[in-house]
Amino acid sequence: MSQHKQSGSSLDELNQWVLEVAQLTRPDRIHWCDGSDVENDALIAQMLADGTLVKLNEQTHPNSYLHRSHPDDVARVEHLTFVCTSERDDAGPNNHWMAPDQARAQMKSLFDGCMKGRTLYVVPYCMGPIDSPLSRCGVEITDSPYVVANMRIMTRMGAAALARIEREGSFVKGLHSTGELDPDRRFIMHFPEDLEIQSFGSGYGGNALLGKKCHALRIASHQARQEGWLAEHMLILGIENPKGETHYIAAAFPSACGKTNLAMLIPPEGYRQDGWKITTIGDDICWMRPGKDGRLYAINPEAGFFGVAPGTSQKSNPNALASIRQNTIFTNVAVTDDNQPWWEGLDKRVPVTDWKGNAYDGSMTHPAAHPNSRFTVSAKECPSYSPRAEDAQGVPISAIVFGGRRASLVPLVFEARDWAHGVLVGAAMGSETTAAATGAVGVMRRDPMAMKPFCGYNFADYFDHWLSFDKAGAKLPKIFHVNWFRKGDGGDFLWPGFGDNMRVLEWMLKRVEGSAGAVETPIGHLPKIEDINLDGVELTAEASEKLFGYDRAGWASEFEHIGEYLQEYGTRMPEALPGEQRRILGFLS
Repeated sequence: MSQHKQSGSSLDELNQWVLEVAQLTRPDRIHWCDGSDVENDALIAQMLADGTLVKLNEQTHPNSYLHRSHPDDVARVEHLTFVCTSERDDAGPNNHWMAPDQARAQMKSLFDGCMKGRTLYVVPYCMGPIDSPLSRCGVEITDSPYVVANMRIMTRMGAAALARIEREGSFVKGLHSTGELDPDRRFIMHFPEDLEIQSFGSGYGGNALLGKKCHALRIASHQARQEGWLAEHMLILGIENPKGETHYIAAAFPSACGKTNLAMLIPPEGYRQDGWKITTIGDDICWMRPGKDGRLYAINPEAGFFGVAPGTSQKSNPNALASIRQNTIFTNVAVTDDNQPWWEGLDKRVPVTDWKGNAYDGSMTHPAAHPNSRFTVSAKECPSYSPRAEDAQGVPISAIVFGGRRASLVPLVFEARDWAHGVLVGAAMGSETTAAATGAVGVMRRDPMAMKPFCGYNFADYFDHWLSFDKAGAKLPKIFHVNWFRKGDGGDFLWPGFGDNMRVLEWMLKRVEGSAGAVETPIGHLPKIEDINLDGVELTAEASEKLFGYDRAGWASEFEHIGEYLQEYGTRMPEALPGEQRRILGFLS
């Protein structure tokens, strides 16, 4: 068994941990990853040789590859994902909990001898710019070269990260093995009190790329609470106005609500002609910390995009499509006759091979690409990528946006009155399910701050942490809620969405600058229809009414349900939120 050649007390703990894991898992060899091109080329060649990767069309998608997962290993497994705190209440009703000793014993038996015949890879990585004080480091031990290749894209991985770990002496420990890919022997355990993750039995990104949801959200949210910052499931985008001024917005949306599309938005032609520009800092995760001036400053801890392929098209997200024309790893997509990646919603072509590698033709009814098929690509490949994504101090956040998929009730946009109201707006947000998903239309699922699957501790404590940022000297962002998905009585969407969402962002910035009016209502400040630039957009009378108005009786019912939801967290719930809920309900009743 090998140790890393560098010595020094700060690496002693890492060397000792690697040695202990190797003794438990018994790999044939150990490889310390340096993140170099030479190393990556060798890994790619190895995976092409053993069939882990398939090379795609070099003319249309240079240096790009397809990976096919085991059919039983294609998504996150929330029911097998645990937060293991010494006190059950610290994990909260929003998490599955297991006692740490029990979890460790269970995982130890799974990891015993699991790397025989395999290579143990030591993957040092940094979440965030390598020289940023907001960044945090980790080390993932894995037996999957596919994980190594993806971690190289998604994080700052290799020698520079190891050097920072040596300087700082602290890191998140992540242990991963694909095991036998047996769904009955699959667990993802988080030990936030020890800054540790153990994942067994899955090769899927969200379960196996431990820097992503496991570290950057579940463990980091715990770290953030202790250290006075926020780790959030949010995109970050920059909006440059015609005067050359740039504002940055962080936005949280549950899945299937257009998060990546908003992060890479292309403004309508009239806006582009006037000089408006959108730049992308990140599409999924945001770490925010108060600066010396009282504002919140944010970094994207990731270095790449792990995006959902189906639905990505020239219409929905041309910047995402342009990002994945080269240097991309595709997972579980279909393939065309000329060996290009393909998925539903891309174009009218019919692929010849589905995501499992089976023959496919146009008469088949099952999707050719898996609905959760993915692409992994460096953020720097995106045409709207902002160099400020590497800014060590982060970017100042002017507005925080929450949003869900609500077919009814919720207007296009409203602004929270103050920070406490905004935290309630985030805590109460959610999406309505569709018939295809659940068999029942319009079922409300609360997903506070889009963090339901990712908050590493009790939501009541999490809301309290959010509230704690409202203190003397703070210059907090304004908080807004949007709903791109309001439908009319006929079932059609009332708002065009996509690039036209720029019109709503412009109103938000005017509110930030104090140059736009609003209508005060019990639910928050709504724009007057004339406050939104609707040049080129034709809205029906129904759309105008429902997008810019509010239903008092409907909102009274909504706030009664919000009150019931907050009660689920018991006595740990900070009184400010139910107090705010009761105050608004009083105005509505």
